[in-house]
Amino acid sequence: MSVQPWGESRPAHPHGHRPAVPGWQPAPSPQTTMRASHADRDRTVDVLKAGFAEGRLSAEEYEQRHEAAALARTYGELAALVADLPAGPMVAPPLQAVQPVPATFLPPPAPQVRPTNVLAVVSLVCGLTGFLALPAVGAVVTGHIARAQIRERNMNGDGAAVLGLVLGYLGTAFWALMILLGIA
Repeated sequence: MSVQPWGESRPAHPHGHRPAVPGWQPAPSPQTTMRASHADRDRTVDVLKAGFAEGRLSAEEYEQRHEAAALARTYGELAALVADLPAGPMVAPPLQAVQPVPATFLPPPAPQVRPTNVLAVVSLVCGLTGFLALPAVGAVVTGHIARAQIRERNMNGDGAAVLGLVLGYLGTAFWALMILLGIA
């Protein structure tokens, strides 16, 4: 029998560790019998430290529970060590629903990348080649369509569409002048 300062006398656990809170044992389940990791033990020790710092545990209770946490093998043994303390950084055992993190603690969302309108690029290319041939009219048409889509769909590419329009109108004026001079 071993005497625990936070409870009654109880027989020692056959493997050398003992449940921490008398009278409360987690019901055997896949979660309570699952093996605990070092990180799980560290989280339990953090809860114990908070309990000690807040005056919920005496120095002797803290030391005994700290030792028991180091020897604990399962989630159930760790849960028994902090069952009479307020919930802290101890995570819920696996296979249970995880609580969502409040938005306050989440990092700010990444800025959304707006897609570039393809017709704006087509308008720019047509406008650049408009002085070589007749794509100047295509630059004007695709430029106006692209600007309407950019406003409607909140897309990038307005600068390319405007430049395509300017070059398209200049190209159209150039070819119109060439045709008028050719006729006269």
